[in-house]
Amino acid sequence: MKIRCLVVDDEPLAINVIKSFVERLDQLELVNTCANAIEAFNLLSNEQIDLLFIDIQMPQMTGLEFLKALKSPPKVIITTAYREYAMEGYELDVVDYLLKPISFDRFLKAINKVTDQAPNAESNARLVVSSAEEDPYIFVREDKKMRKIVVKEIQYIESIKDYVKIITDGHVFTTYLQISYLEKKLPEESFVRVHRSFIVGICHIKAYSSTDIEIGDQSIPIGRHYKNHVMSLLDKLNTI
Repeated sequence: MKIRCLVVDDEPLAINVIKSFVERLDQLELVNTCANAIEAFNLLSNEQIDLLFIDIQMPQMTGLEFLKALKSPPKVIITTAYREYAMEGYELDVVDYLLKPISFDRFLKAINKVTDQAPNAESNARLVVSSAEEDPYIFVREDKKMRKIVVKEIQYIESIKDYVKIITDGHVFTTYLQISYLEKKLPEESFVRVHRSFIVGICHIKAYSSTDIEIGDQSIPIGRHYKNHVMSLLDKLNTI
C-alpha cells in the first residue's frame, strides 16, 4: 500500500525537488502539489492524503498556522530554509523537519521515520470470506485482542488520523489502521467510499442528498472528489 503524498510550497523549484525524490521511491505516490495553504486545505477535504510535505513561509497563511488549523492532519514533514522554527514544528508532532537545500539521503531518513510509524495493516485487520452458511467477517485489533465484526453489520467507517472507527449495529471498534486498506478489502458491492474520512455500508443508508448521507442519527458528508461516483452508484441502485 503506497503512501499518498501532497507537497505544499510556494517555490516551484522546491516542489520539483520533493517531487523528484517522491518519484524515486516505490512506496510513495504523489497525489498533487499546491502553492499555498488554501489550495492544500481544499484538496485535503476531498483526497486521502497520508503524508504532507509543507513549507513554513508562504503567502496568505504560514505552514505552521495551517497545521494548527487542521483538525485531523496527516503525517507531516516540514521543508523549510528556516532553522528557528524547528521547536514549534516538533510541538505540532511533525514526523521530521528538513532544512533546504534537502539532500536525497536526508529525505530518505525522514521517509523511514514515516514508514516506521505506519500502521501494520496485515497484523491489525484480517478479512475472512467464510462458507455459504456464515456471513463474511473481519477481525480487527482492539485493546490487544483480535475482535470479530460481521461485515454486513458495519454501518460506516470513519478515519481519524492513523486510526479508524468501525461503527456497527451495536458497537464502535477503534483500531490502528488506514481507511484505504479497508476500502480495498471490503466488498465493493456493499461499501462505498464517500469522503476521504468515511466509508459507508450501502444497505444501512436511510437517506441521501447531493451533499450528505444519513445512517441512523449520523449525517456523513460526501466529499467533492467522490461525489460523481457516489451519486451515480446510489441513483443506479434507486432505479433497481
